[in-house]
Amino acid sequence: MSQKFKILSGYIKDLSSETPNVESYLYTKDNISKYELDIDINSKPLKNKLVEVNTTLKFQDKKKAENKSFFELVYSSVVKIGDDIKEKKDLQKIILCDVQNEIFPKLEKILINMISESGYPGIKFEKKVDFTKLFNEKFN
Repeated sequence: MSQKFKILSGYIKDLSSETPNVESYLYTKDNISKYELDIDINSKPLKNKLVEVNTTLKFQDKKKAENKSFFELVYSSVVKIGDDIKEKKDLQKIILCDVQNEIFPKLEKILINMISESGYPGIKFEKKVDFTKLFNEKFN
C-alpha cells in the first residue's frame, strides 16, 4: 500500500489586510465578532501526478457596510498524489479533506496573526472546521 498523497511544499500566494481608513478601523474593531470565515478550495493538475491546491480563507463582514475591513489568505500547496489513486472521488477527498486537515492549523495561525498585527488582537475562530464532515455532506 503506497502513500495516498504527500505535501511537497506550500507557500503564501497572497496575504491581504485592508482597512481603508479610521472609520473602517473603528467599525471593524466594534464589529469583528460578527465577521465570518469563508473557505474556498480549488486545484489544478501539474505534471507527474502533482497538483497545485489553492486554499483561500476570507474573513469578512457579509453586511453591506461601507466602512469595514477585509482579510484574505491564499495558500498554495504542491501535492504529490500516490500512483494508486485513480478514482476522481478519492482525489477530491485528498484535495478537499486530507490536505486541508493537514495544512489548516498553520493557515489559521497565519490569518489570526495577520489580523492581530493589523490592529485587531484577540481574534479566535470559534468554530473548528471539520473538512471530513463538509466533504461527506457534499459528496455522500
